[in-house]
Amino acid sequence: MKQGRVMNNDLEAGILSKLDDGTYVFEYNDTYYRDDAKPPISLTLPKLQKQHTSKTLFPFFFNLLSEGSNRELQSIRLKIDKEDHFSLLLKTAAHETIGAIRVEEIS
Repeated sequence: MKQGRVMNNDLEAGILSKLDDGTYVFEYNDTYYRDDAKPPISLTLPKLQKQHTSKTLFPFFFNLLSEGSNRELQSIRLKIDKEDHFSLLLKTAAHETIGAIRVEEIS
């Protein structure tokens, strides 16, 4: 299982995981989930439920990835298959994102 810590403006919002069966799970952490002042990280991942699951990488996280030649270059330099979106996300979204959301790889 691979995991990433999802940060919203440097506050931990939750954990994104890829399970061994290929299922993706995003779960808000307890503190963030219970704080009504903290917004959901995305309209597609509302705080109406604590845990979200998907058979594919959630579109919100997929859209944090680089596109085109930038993704190609990242995959070559990091030696990651350009179709391995989750690994690319974990290796690139800790620093190179636009906006408040970052994903830090959990070792």
